[in-house]
Amino acid sequence: MTPIILVCAMAFLLLGALGAVLGRRPSGHVVVYGGSLAITGVALLASLTQLCFDMAPVPQVLLPIGLPGLGMHFTMDDLASLFLIITNLGAAAASLFALGYGRHEHEPWRILPFYPVFLAAMNLVVIAADAYGFLLCWELMSVASWGLVMAHHTDAAIRRAGTIYLLMASAGTLALLLCFGLLAGAHGHYAFAAMRNAHRSSWIGALVIILALIGAGSKAGLVPMHVWLPHAHPAAPSHVSALMSGVMTKVAIYAFIRIVFDLVGPAAWWWGLVVLLVGGMTAVLGVLYALMEDDIKTILAYSTIENVGLIFVGLGLALAFKADGMMIAAALALTAALFHALNHMLFKSTLFFGAGAIQHATGTRDLAQLGGLIHRMKISAVPMLIAAMAIAALPPLNGFASEWLLLQAILLSPALPQFGLKLAVPAIGALVALSTAFASACFVRFYGIAYLGRARSPEAAAAHETDRFSRGAMIGLAGLCLAAGVLPGLVIDVLAPVTHALLGARLPAQAGLAWLAVVPVASSQSSYDPLLIAVFIAISGGLTALTLYRFGSRVTRRAPAWACGYQERDPAGLRGTGQYSPSGFAQPIRRVFATLMFRAHDDVVLPPPGDIGPARLTHHWTDPVWAALYTPLVSTIGLIADRMNRLQFLSIRKYLGFVFVALVVLLMWTALWT
Repeated sequence: MTPIILVCAMAFLLLGALGAVLGRRPSGHVVVYGGSLAITGVALLASLTQLCFDMAPVPQVLLPIGLPGLGMHFTMDDLASLFLIITNLGAAAASLFALGYGRHEHEPWRILPFYPVFLAAMNLVVIAADAYGFLLCWELMSVASWGLVMAHHTDAAIRRAGTIYLLMASAGTLALLLCFGLLAGAHGHYAFAAMRNAHRSSWIGALVIILALIGAGSKAGLVPMHVWLPHAHPAAPSHVSALMSGVMTKVAIYAFIRIVFDLVGPAAWWWGLVVLLVGGMTAVLGVLYALMEDDIKTILAYSTIENVGLIFVGLGLALAFKADGMMIAAALALTAALFHALNHMLFKSTLFFGAGAIQHATGTRDLAQLGGLIHRMKISAVPMLIAAMAIAALPPLNGFASEWLLLQAILLSPALPQFGLKLAVPAIGALVALSTAFASACFVRFYGIAYLGRARSPEAAAAHETDRFSRGAMIGLAGLCLAAGVLPGLVIDVLAPVTHALLGARLPAQAGLAWLAVVPVASSQSSYDPLLIAVFIAISGGLTALTLYRFGSRVTRRAPAWACGYQERDPAGLRGTGQYSPSGFAQPIRRVFATLMFRAHDDVVLPPPGDIGPARLTHHWTDPVWAALYTPLVSTIGLIADRMNRLQFLSIRKYLGFVFVALVVLLMWTALWT
């Protein structure tokens, strides 16, 4: 199937050129997004065929482009097939959503040329089989996504977001370049097959792990390389935000898995400990960030950080189990990570589509200005509810299934022989449980304030339903969230070839178990019956609704909302008197957890005596990563740049002296290296 993916990538590139020509025409968005939908459909079908039918991978395809005598190698194994499914399924949904959403774009010519190129680059990264092709396509992905982020560049905040994103992307690419350089070794074998068969020392492997964490983690959103996500994701159009959050971060996770589980060789146990600690910290901080935000797209961006942290917890566990020869446990942890990567694409894309629909319908992304949207956006509110429940890990949806598998892997950690892991893994398990609880609170806050209650602004009161293409994309992904949650055993069986290829082990086949139950290790240790739970919820909920309808009062009474004895100052109820504000909802968590960590504090403005006006609550917080890491770093770089500025005023003799010294140093380094 590799040639088919290459043809699809070429079609994407040609479609990008066509988008540059048709960008100012009314039919441009139909051609680009419709063509992207068709191409992603072909690529998705090819990827599903490759993985589900366990087809033997085609030998590497060598294209005579790039560096002379090197070329670019491409191949498609089980790992690549899985991430191609994630990439093209998310891209297909985004393209369908954009067929309707794209009609409202004021300057489509700034988006249409970059959108197909972005899709082509992500597909090419996944099937690249040498370092040169991988890094070239990785940079193309970064530049194309930067162009999409900068689509509305007249806004100063968006220009700042684009600058931060470009800097972090460049730093991540540099780390990956050094990582592949270490993997290639002194002989410079840049093909993945040669790297896979090379023998290297343990300290080289440790450096590779650290560089892979920085390079792939900066694109995925690991703390402390996460700072670009809450700026770039809200800046981009909503279908692009869904791609960046739901798909591009998974391409970065693919890069980490490819390097660490496939190319670097045997793992040391402490590699898993490092990944576990970074993942656990990322999960908790990400959801705490989300709880303190009021911008709906920024909330979703920070939530992406949390879910990426959960995925890396699974990857760290798999590394630790693999190093100690516990291959079934490693397969369980890796399956949980891969399953959650797929799940995150499904529910996060749905949520970003819903955020785009809200923004178009109301003209605002401020959660405090929303409310009551379930009465005006009745159709799109349903998939948003399903996605919010899925990301909150409520059964029987897919988010619960993957996080349950992750917790089952954590429960196997007492068998690990290292004392450090015996202490760290339960602590990480507590962080995972804490982040799951926070995620539930976060999306109760998100959905409850946006969709329930009364409208808090005239814009929310005048909201309207989104178009049929956008609704179709949201309903389709929400349906897959439900299907993957009720039938997780089928997904586990599809993932089994990937874990077998990377670890030489797989979970027991789940198909054929009674009631489609999930038994990842042994029924005596754990089992999960999602279909029974779904049936129980449906029956109990239906009986409750029927009982209330049959025996409850049929008299409908309407009266003004209770306002603590004061007269309603806003008869229309647009300011939501008596309703929770986003800040008030999150205040208990903010006071307990963010006061010390984020230096969060509340400012309360009380009206003077005799004034019946409402009190005002505002909160302020500081990102500790910005304060402790990036602010001093930027100041230091600025100081060094000012000092180095003198070098441009030297004489020619001094310049020649510098060149000579640099040449001697490089020759000495080459001699020592060889």
